Amino acid sequence: MKLLFLEDDGRLSEVVLRGLRGEGHVVDGASTLEEARWLISEYRYDVLILDVMLPDGDAYSLCGELRADGCRTPVLLLTARDSVPDRVRGLDVGADDYLIKPFAFEELLARLRALVRRGEVPRPLHLEVGDLRIDPARHEAWIADRRLQLTSREFSLLELFARHAGEALTRGRILEDGWDFAFEGTPRIIDVYVGQLRRHLGTSPGAPRLETIRGIGYALQAPATHRRRGRRGPEPLPGAG
Repeated sequence: MKLLFLEDDGRLSEVVLRGLRGEGHVVDGASTLEEARWLISEYRYDVLILDVMLPDGDAYSLCGELRADGCRTPVLLLTARDSVPDRVRGLDVGADDYLIKPFAFEELLARLRALVRRGEVPRPLHLEVGDLRIDPARHEAWIADRRLQLTSREFSLLELFARHAGEALTRGRILEDGWDFAFEGTPRIIDVYVGQLRRHLGTSPGAPRLETIRGIGYALQAPATHRRRGRRGPEPLPGAG
């Protein structure tokens, strides 16, 4: 998932950002409403995590602005206030969930998974492209019965390609959704990761292919055998249950 984390407490922000990135998420951090507004106007996010009280205002106003502008990205509010009126105010301006500080990191992860599952566009619990099966919640990927040993970045990019299987993604789109906005490297780093993902996917008949789309970027394509006979019904991941 690509997330925005708005928090003015530097220590808490550092801990949460490190934890979310360690879980394989792409996260942009902001410490003011002004920063958050700019990032939201420039990038697409799966969930917005917003601290309520900020140096330049509160997240209630930001959430209300976003909903008035038609933005339906799920919003999780963080606050030290546990009163009923505060929670009601957050929900009334369009927030989707509320998490009281201090909170356990595991609960934050669980709330994020729940928000994405019930978001504006329903998402499958598992992604399937040919023999590739991905479990985003467990950060596991398999080709048939072979589990892929992926780094957090590799998993994030493979999930991105799988969610847009058959679609040509430009390098700009891949950078936007696969790295945080502060990334200062060259777009050619994408080529390096694509090469690594190709080695992970292998060459078995049922494995999808990461194809180069000349002049555009890359696309994850289902193998020809699966395209001919159509998408299979969902199957449990090896080891699930």
